[in-house]
Amino acid sequence: MSEHYDELETRTPEAREGALMARLPGLVRHAKENAPGWARRLAEVDPDTIHSRKSLATLPVLRKSVLAELQEADPPFGGLITVAISELGALYMSPGPVFDPEAADDDPFRAARALHAAGMRRGHVLQNCFGYHMTPGAWMVHHAARKMGCVVIPAGIGQTEQQLELVRRFRPDAYVGTPSFLRILIEKSRELGTDVSNLKRALVGAEALPPSLRSWFHEQGVDTVLQWYGTADVGLIAYESEALEGMILDEDLILEIVRPGTDEPVPDGEVGEVVVTSFNRVYPLIRFGTGDMSKVIPGPSPCGRTNVRIAGWMGRADQSTKVRGMFVRPEQVAAVRERFPEIGRARLVVSGEMANDQLCLRAEVDGSPEGLAGRLVEAVREITRLRAEVELVSPGSLPNDGKVIEDARTYE
Repeated sequence: MSEHYDELETRTPEAREGALMARLPGLVRHAKENAPGWARRLAEVDPDTIHSRKSLATLPVLRKSVLAELQEADPPFGGLITVAISELGALYMSPGPVFDPEAADDDPFRAARALHAAGMRRGHVLQNCFGYHMTPGAWMVHHAARKMGCVVIPAGIGQTEQQLELVRRFRPDAYVGTPSFLRILIEKSRELGTDVSNLKRALVGAEALPPSLRSWFHEQGVDTVLQWYGTADVGLIAYESEALEGMILDEDLILEIVRPGTDEPVPDGEVGEVVVTSFNRVYPLIRFGTGDMSKVIPGPSPCGRTNVRIAGWMGRADQSTKVRGMFVRPEQVAAVRERFPEIGRARLVVSGEMANDQLCLRAEVDGSPEGLAGRLVEAVREITRLRAEVELVSPGSLPNDGKVIEDARTYE
């Protein structure tokens, strides 16, 4: 049983860098010639000149806010895919909304590398507790697991008691999903007396994993609990190994860390926005700004993998944030306000400890209009797909600082 997924993970950094830079001109040419959106965006760019990090940095960063605008102007994907929609494998909608294509490949989001690093192998049974509804999170894992020869239980999110019945009946080897839902499952199993001792491995994502929560999982008998980091647009970006020293970049990406609000790469070790270039032939993304903050950790991982390591998620470059595994964006708060002209400023406050998110919409309103709080609760749920409390406050109570999403969670 190989410790590494393939030989690419252990090649020298020089060999990897040379191979990636050699592929860059072909990626830019392919995007320009086959995707009208990229042809417009890169109209003045000679692909043959984009062959180094320095030349790559001359291209503009494509951020999610711009991506949404491109998709609105040229639906559904902004002209950024290189094949007809009929040749895709699946179509998704993430909150925002942002629309995501899936290539008709066996592991279109390249997640198998992360599963392998977490110890999952052919014949293992995985309980997949990411959401299967509209967004690609669960399918990233599902496709990769099937490619590896694993058996997938497509459990999705929620229905805790039924999930535990699946564990009791099928005795899965591993859990994949958010860390908060794994904690809920284990706590409920203790309450009901359900045996979950077969769950020895977990690959978690979409939320932070504090050290205290990882230790708690170990105390409950989950021997291996590793994180992976990806987006619906890019797929897998980085993943942990059992060395637990940073997250290792996927082999099919070029990583840059740029200064927030600019397109300028920062020196290794400085915190900035994660920008990636993906060699996805169907959905090429060239200098895609994820909006996530991180930094490069110098040197190779003790596990033997030689690719670049990042420190994991260190916040958002904008006000967007993840709540219970779902992105919440300022545009969504604005959409709530537009429905209720009687409210003034509004701020969505995320509080609580990590893996126990609490959401509250604070809205300025003159007086206490009957039924307004309940209608706001429903609007937030419809627009963000998340439940939130509502607190009505008097006009002028909220700071005049332009902030509409406040992340007040505690981090360890």
